[in-house]
Amino acid sequence: MNFEEFQNSARLYVIGALEPEELQDFEAARKQYGAAAEEFINQCYSLHEAFALSLKPAKASAAIKDRLMSMVRERSQRQSGSAPTS
Repeated sequence: MNFEEFQNSARLYVIGALEPEELQDFEAARKQYGAAAEEFINQCYSLHEAFALSLKPAKASAAIKDRLMSMVRERSQRQSGSAPTS
């Protein structure tokens, strides 16, 4: 992976959008590029935080809240190893 490809992957890494196999390649390139990689990742985190802080909260509909809570429950059940309940 060249440094430009690393930069593109770093942007996805910061928002949690890398697939597991992409993450392995990214981590290898991160080690390869050392301090330059860490500096770029830190810049990405700063931009991500600034962007997030610039957003105005939107009113969430009840359906969105219900869907989110359902996702949280499902994830919690998968992590605890218990079977889903209705």
